[in-house]
Amino acid sequence: MEASFHRENRKNLLEAMPDNSAAVLFSGNAPRQSADAYYPFFCSRNFLYLTGVDFAGFILLLQKTKGTAREVLYILPHDLLKERWTGRRPTAEEASAQSGIEDVRYVESFEEDFRRAATGGAFDSLWLDLFNHTPEEEPGEAHRFAHSAAKRYPGLLIRNLLPQLRSQRTIKRPCEIAAMRQAMTVTRAGILAMMKASRPGMYEYEYKAEFDHALTSRGVLTSAFPSIISAGKNNFCIHYYSYTGQAQDGDMILNDVGAWWDNEVNDVSRGWPCNGRFTKEQAALYQCAYNTSEYMFSIIKPGMPMASVDLTARKYCYEQLKAIGKLNSYEEIGKYMWHGGAHHIGYDVHDEVDMTRAVAPGMVFCVDIGIYDEDSGIGFRLEDNCLVTETGCENLSAAIPRKLEDIEDAMAH
Repeated sequence: MEASFHRENRKNLLEAMPDNSAAVLFSGNAPRQSADAYYPFFCSRNFLYLTGVDFAGFILLLQKTKGTAREVLYILPHDLLKERWTGRRPTAEEASAQSGIEDVRYVESFEEDFRRAATGGAFDSLWLDLFNHTPEEEPGEAHRFAHSAAKRYPGLLIRNLLPQLRSQRTIKRPCEIAAMRQAMTVTRAGILAMMKASRPGMYEYEYKAEFDHALTSRGVLTSAFPSIISAGKNNFCIHYYSYTGQAQDGDMILNDVGAWWDNEVNDVSRGWPCNGRFTKEQAALYQCAYNTSEYMFSIIKPGMPMASVDLTARKYCYEQLKAIGKLNSYEEIGKYMWHGGAHHIGYDVHDEVDMTRAVAPGMVFCVDIGIYDEDSGIGFRLEDNCLVTETGCENLSAAIPRKLEDIEDAMAH
């Protein structure tokens, strides 16, 4: 993304903040894995959304005092010894060019800068990204800073920045959509590589290797999220990451995968028989999912309640399953549909957005139709990415084979 994108994101955030307030965001740090080994660093998505700088240990300070905005980016200083072990650190000039922030300082000065501003009356409220996935989750850097600031500056009002950032991230801008389209070309190549290589006896890790190679050969060094690739009975674990199973003749292959480009991700699922030919029962169930997906793409348009996307898909898929004799009443739909059918994508694969908003132009979310028939051993999902337009919607992943006959044809070639 260009620096102008991140500048605009900060501008919108500052305009939404009240006067005499400050916002502090942390890029984060890699958690320790074991002994002296650490997990790969994954930058805070909101920090990245506001700065474009992807590096551990950085801090962003936004301040709005008497209508005047101030932006400071705090980076790690050059350290020859540490950089020999963990890699080169961005210079102040590089961080400024990427983020569009002119005032770049070293992290050692953050505490004193913040203290001077807080005690000098520059702001009376502190806004932080206070996200927790579950109440039991260990407090993150923002939560620890909130606790510390509340003790040191008792008159400071602590507020949560997350609702505003969710609101901003709900509608994608043209450059974001362009990045998603580019990511989709990479995802398509990866899925086609798996389809063409598929055969009975193939291990799940071999499918994953095909997908990963397609990504890396196109300059994408890692997938958008841990790939879900399974065969046969493993398809009945919704989030499956073992990759140790072996496809037996007649098994369905389930994959839920995605690439990213310029920090924007996609999320696509396809299912196919490992031998390249659907059985009669596999075809019947797959057609139910395909018909439901096609129906959803024909009706999604601005103004539709977001909650209706999932509910409508479930009701329509029920009618499809009833027509082939699988169900008798809607109350039984949970036997075959185990998860929701719509989630937003963007900087996160389950993007942090305002889910209370009605469908609107610029939203991008998944239409995810999963059918799991344990009695017959057939489980798969058909997941596509929906871009909402002014008058309807567009299937961003339509070029990845999704019709039954197109899947068989792709695998035959």
